[in-house]
Amino acid sequence: MTTNLFDLGGRAAIVTGGNGGIGRGIALGLAQAGADICIAARDQDKAKAVQAEIEALGRRCIRVPCDVDRPGDIDATLDATRDAFGGLQILVNNAGIAFMGQPERMSDDEWAAVLDTNLTSVFRFCRAAYPLLKEDGGKIINIGSMYSLFGSPVVTSYSASKGGVVQLTKSLAVAWARKNIQVNALLPGWITTDMTNPVKEEMPAMYQGIVDRTPAGRFGEPEECAGAAVFLASRASDFVTGQSVAVCGGYSIS
Repeated sequence: MTTNLFDLGGRAAIVTGGNGGIGRGIALGLAQAGADICIAARDQDKAKAVQAEIEALGRRCIRVPCDVDRPGDIDATLDATRDAFGGLQILVNNAGIAFMGQPERMSDDEWAAVLDTNLTSVFRFCRAAYPLLKEDGGKIINIGSMYSLFGSPVVTSYSASKGGVVQLTKSLAVAWARKNIQVNALLPGWITTDMTNPVKEEMPAMYQGIVDRTPAGRFGEPEECAGAAVFLASRASDFVTGQSVAVCGGYSIS
């Protein structure tokens, strides 16, 4: 019975930015738990490779070209998912970008680009998915960050956007709880991805400082975000909503 609580068989999931990094790790984890997957991403070569991995697990998978900053792409992704799988039960808002630099040097365009991709697009995707998710209950998993909790002098817009993701998550959870839609956030710590590789490869002092602060003593791997995502996507979390779950090796408590 406990195992069945985590079974995602018969459920369809959209993972934005599911063609690499944390998104890929979550997409594969959901597929291993039985879900069919739509990879919504811009780079279709990378998406094709992840599609093959998911299909090798015996799950159905489609890939849809999607720039989350374009409302038309969001609608097309939802339509394709409904057509392929008959509906939508799980939405993972993972796509994100970051610009590094001191805040006093940040342009309006750089600020707006990060907020649009990391926060506004999450709201738009959730709003557009609501009619499908409310049909028989659904799960939304928004990907935040350690910078949802902490400030940063060099990724100011990223920190602001990810803090906003947590507050948006709480608000949608309250708004949609009676529709049996649970909305939660994952807050990854320092995970080995294309976005964090420059820290490991080019900033040895910063990298060592992060490792020293992390009780686990290392960066995490993308697939280590999958377990928490499966929990939040499954019936095991039906009474869990509006929460932020840190997957950080203890970084957030040290």
